[in-house]
Amino acid sequence: MPNNQFITSPEWLHQNLNHPDIVVVDCRFSLTEPQLGRQHYEASHIPGAYYLDLNQDLSSPPAKHGGRHPLPNLNQLANKLSAMGVERQESIVVTYDDSRCAFASRLWWLLRYLGHEQVTILDGGFSAWQKAGYPVTDVIPVSRVAKFQPQIQAEMLVDITEIKNSQGNPSKVLVDSREGDRYRGEREPIDKVAGHIPGALNYPWTEVTDTSGYLLPQTAQIDRWQKISDAEEILVYCGSGVTACVNLLSLELAGISKGKLYVGSWSDWISYM
Repeated sequence: MPNNQFITSPEWLHQNLNHPDIVVVDCRFSLTEPQLGRQHYEASHIPGAYYLDLNQDLSSPPAKHGGRHPLPNLNQLANKLSAMGVERQESIVVTYDDSRCAFASRLWWLLRYLGHEQVTILDGGFSAWQKAGYPVTDVIPVSRVAKFQPQIQAEMLVDITEIKNSQGNPSKVLVDSREGDRYRGEREPIDKVAGHIPGALNYPWTEVTDTSGYLLPQTAQIDRWQKISDAEEILVYCGSGVTACVNLLSLELAGISKGKLYVGSWSDWISYM
């Protein structure tokens, strides 16, 4: 594994790219142009990298409730991971995007939810790999043979009932991961209703990295959560359960392993209004 349990440097990945236990996954995606990530992958990616699409692979189709990006069919995802050669708790999965960890963190969280802890995120994403002058390719890797057997970590997840029950409980802190203007209800570009869940504190996911997509040092991650680090549980949401995973990564980097994801997030909450 890399020196940091959760982050991989481009240098480390380049040095270990051909190791048989390494599986690289490209998660580039655009919410406004859903085909763009796959197009970018097909044109150029890290050699040997497979591709997983936020809508097609890392989420289920939305329904009346459950938010815009419900959890994927876990058996189908397990089959896809098997075809990439991922063996649970044996393979080292390195995932990347070009969106400040937004989509790579979704796969990072999902793999941990499925019981696979050996997953790291490429610091700086695809841009950092290119900036370092490392090779890229348009060759799509062939399927590999493995059997990924999920072991669901149900305690990592909360639903709307648990969110409602947590309100007014001082030992449980609710965190909204969206940008400040969306949290305050001043702007809402996606969902039908603006605002936030009552009682939620705002910790924008974009504060986890710098503007180039590099994760801030551990000291900064620790300082970020200092005011709520004593909480028994930190329940994290965003618009649809995607960028909230960046905050969950930040919590882990800060040594706080009590974050839980409200996967339906704001888009699920307002579906009951």
